[in-house]
Amino acid sequence: MRMRHLVAVLVVGLVAMGAVAQENLANYRTVPLPERIDGIKNSNFRLTDACLVNYPTGNREMERNAAMLSGYIEELTGMHLSTRPTVNPKDRTGNISLLIDSKLENSEGYSITVTAKGVEIAGRTAAGVFYGIQTLRKSLPIGKTNFVLMPSAQVAASPRFVYRGMHLDCSRHFFPVSTVKHYIDMLALHGMNKLHWHLTDDQGWRVEIKKYPRLAEVGGWRSGTTLGHNSPVNDGIRYGGYYTQEEIRDIVRYAAERYITIIPEIDMPGHMLGALAAYPELGCTGGPYDVWGMWGVADDILCLGKDHTLQFVKDVLDEVMQLFPGEYIHIGGDESPRVRWQACPLCQQRIRDLGITSKGKQSAEALLQGWFTTEIQNYLSQHGRRIIGWDELLGCDVESSATIMSWRGAEPGAEGATLGHDVIMTPVGPLYFDYYQTSSTWNEPTAFGGCNTLKKVYDFEPVAEDLPADARHHILGAQANVWTEYITCEPQIDYQVLPRMAALAELQWLPADLKDYQDFKARLPRLVEIYKYYGWTYRAKSLVQDDEEKEK
Repeated sequence: MRMRHLVAVLVVGLVAMGAVAQENLANYRTVPLPERIDGIKNSNFRLTDACLVNYPTGNREMERNAAMLSGYIEELTGMHLSTRPTVNPKDRTGNISLLIDSKLENSEGYSITVTAKGVEIAGRTAAGVFYGIQTLRKSLPIGKTNFVLMPSAQVAASPRFVYRGMHLDCSRHFFPVSTVKHYIDMLALHGMNKLHWHLTDDQGWRVEIKKYPRLAEVGGWRSGTTLGHNSPVNDGIRYGGYYTQEEIRDIVRYAAERYITIIPEIDMPGHMLGALAAYPELGCTGGPYDVWGMWGVADDILCLGKDHTLQFVKDVLDEVMQLFPGEYIHIGGDESPRVRWQACPLCQQRIRDLGITSKGKQSAEALLQGWFTTEIQNYLSQHGRRIIGWDELLGCDVESSATIMSWRGAEPGAEGATLGHDVIMTPVGPLYFDYYQTSSTWNEPTAFGGCNTLKKVYDFEPVAEDLPADARHHILGAQANVWTEYITCEPQIDYQVLPRMAALAELQWLPADLKDYQDFKARLPRLVEIYKYYGWTYRAKSLVQDDEEKEK
C-alpha cells in the first residue's frame, strides 16, 4: 500500500512539472508514516515566499501554529511566508490554510489536502493541526530555494495511542533549560505528546520547593561523582543544580505550545537521599545522610512511621501541582528497599496501628507502601490529579485508578491492564535508550549496558496478542526512557535517542498491521537530514546496518 502511495504522488508531480529537480519536490512519506497518502489527479501546488499561511480569525492557538509553520519553512528552505487571519474561503487560494474540522474523529488526527489551488491542513483540534504541520515540515526538501513543488495529494493520519512519550532523567546529571527545550523540540518533530521529567533521586533534587528551600540548596548538590560503573574512584568535584520555579514554568509553557504535557516525577518513598540529606528527620535513622555520588539503590528511604513525613510529601506536591498543570503526577514507587522499615519502631507501630498483616507474597512492609501510595493517590485525586507509578506498585495493593508504567518487561503491564489499571509500556527491553544500540560497544559512548537496537525498538508491540479484549483499552501507549548515570551532555543525549526515537514514533502512531521495518529504513534518511540540519547528534551506523544483539 505504501509503495502505491509513493508512485501515485510522485508520478503525478513529475509528469505535471516535467524536469523539476528532485531536490525541490516535497515527499509525504515521512516518519511516522501517515496512514493515508493518496495521489490526486490535479495540477500540483508551487510553494513560494509569495504564499501566505492562513489561520482562523481570533484563534490564538492557530495563530501560534501558523507562526511555527512559517518558521519551519523558513528554516528548511529559506522562504519566508507571512501569516494572516482569514475567514474568507477565497483567501485559501494560492496559500497554506490551517483549519479546524469537527468532522475528523480523532482529536489528534489531521488531514493535509494539496491541490493546484493551495494546501489545507485540518485537525479536529489545534493539536491535530500541529501534528499535520510536523508532517508537512518533514516532507519539505532541505536547502535554500525559491520554490517547492508539492504534489497533489490527500494525506491523513491519527495516532494509534493517546500516550506517546519520552522520558528524561535530570537527577543523575543536571541539564540546563536550553537542553530541556531542545529535547522538547525533538519530541515535537516526532509527534509525541508527553515528556516524563525525572526531577528527584538519590543523586540530586532538581526542583525548587519554596516551603523547603534546603531541598534544592542542599539536596541539589553532591560532593563528587563515581567514575565509570560505580568504580572505587570518585572525582571529588562538587556537582549539581536545580530548576527554579520560574524556569520550570517557562519550560512547561514552552512544551504546552508544542502540545506536549510534562509529567513530573517526584520519586517516593525510595530514591530520596536528596531530600534526606536536606531534612534528615524524614528518615528512619535520622541520618546524617549524603546526596549520593554513586549509582544504584540506597537502603535509606522515607520513614512512614512519622506523621510529618506524609505532611512533607503533601506540601511538596502542593507546589509541584502549581508548577505542572497536567493531569498526571508521577510518584515513582520503584526500588524501595524496606530494610529500614523492618527495623524502625515507628514504622512497625504504624503497621500495627493500621492493622496491616502480611498477605501471601506481600509482606507487611509492602502493604505499608501500599497504604502510603493510596494516601498520596487520594490527596492528588482531591486536587483533580492522577498518579503514575512504576510497576512495583502492583505488589502493594494500590487502587486500580493508579496508572502503571511497566518497566520490568511487558508482562507487568499486561497484568496491570487485566487488573483494571491504565498502563504505559516502557520496558527495559527495548525502550531504555540509555542502553547500547549495538552489542559491538568498543567505540560507543559509555552507556548503562544491554543492547536495544533500532529494529528491536521498531518491532516492539505494546499490546500483547494474548491480552484479553476487555483489557486492551487500558494500554495507553508507549514511552522510551533516558536515564543519565552515564550521560553527561546534550550531544550524548541526542546520540542515545536518535534515530531510535523515530522508530518509537512510528510504533506510537502507525497501526501495527501497517508497520514495515524495511520501508521505515528507506524513509529514515530524509528525517535524518533534518537532524543534520539542526546539528543534532545521531548514531549514523544505525542507518546503514542492523545491529545484532548478542547473548552475553
